[in-house]
Amino acid sequence: VKREDGGPAIYRQERIGKGGRPFFIYKFRSMKINAEEGKPQLCIKEDEDRLTRIGRFLRDHHLDELPQLFNVLRGDMSLVGPRPPLPSEVAQYEPRVMGKFAVRPGITGLWQISGRSNLSWDETVHLDLSYAQHRSLTLDAWIMLQTVPALLRSEGAY
Repeated sequence: VKREDGGPAIYRQERIGKGGRPFFIYKFRSMKINAEEGKPQLCIKEDEDRLTRIGRFLRDHHLDELPQLFNVLRGDMSLVGPRPPLPSEVAQYEPRVMGKFAVRPGITGLWQISGRSNLSWDETVHLDLSYAQHRSLTLDAWIMLQTVPALLRSEGAY
């Protein structure tokens, strides 16, 4: 990534975790430098144009999220849990959605095995709240087992 455009290989972004506490999530950078500036919501085609060549490969093979294991080791994230939202997303949450912050966010979760970006906002909220209310070692193991086929299908991965 660094060789392609000279920018850093690791991308960090502020997210909100357990208890509403902010933290920085780490990923391998997949987009061109300054790709996010001035473009809050893009269509899939425009997003694809912002990817670097190696970034497209990293995303297609789900390797861009490997640095999140560092977040797990630090205690900011868990292997399984709700998707960690951006602060700008949390600012728009209804009070009922705040229940997802009862648990640590995860690298994978019900949202990932259920369609990821193909899910509606309400579906994602339902899955995050359901996980927070019903989490267990059995559920975590089931989600982890379902994650492998979900990654291989690549459905909803943008």
